[in-house]
Amino acid sequence: MARAPLSLKARALRLLGMREHSRAELQRKLAPHELEPGQLAPVLDDLEAKGLISQDRVAASVLHQRAPKLGLLRIKQELMRKGLDAQVVAQTLAGLQASEVSRARAVWWKKFGEQPASGPERARQMRFLLSRGFSTQTIAQVLGKGAQEPDPHESIASDED
Repeated sequence: MARAPLSLKARALRLLGMREHSRAELQRKLAPHELEPGQLAPVLDDLEAKGLISQDRVAASVLHQRAPKLGLLRIKQELMRKGLDAQVVAQTLAGLQASEVSRARAVWWKKFGEQPASGPERARQMRFLLSRGFSTQTIAQVLGKGAQEPDPHESIASDED
């Protein structure tokens, strides 16, 4: 026996049950399932009114998962791709700026653990950190003279909001 197709609300709840989604993400994922144009907006409005869709929770979730491994530039890119407001993105990144160097140092130490011995090795380490979204200023601090193992007591995750 064939199952009845899921309603838009049921599909949205299923997606939200797996992880936090922004309204823009849900819109993109559920739009192909609309039977009539304009059917999805009231469903998303209802979920947002009930607090099941929250930009702040989406941002916090991204920070929790990605901040220990990525720099500000990559995290900003991910938040913007999720369709979050520029103000929410700015607030989220503001608290992360202070730990940028320590997070970059921890990522670098885990991958390499020692200063580059040659120019090509230095370039390779720089490309690695750049690909993780760390700025050139941060990379210069990490690869500068006297770079050392990160302090295990230094926090590499952002403060919970």
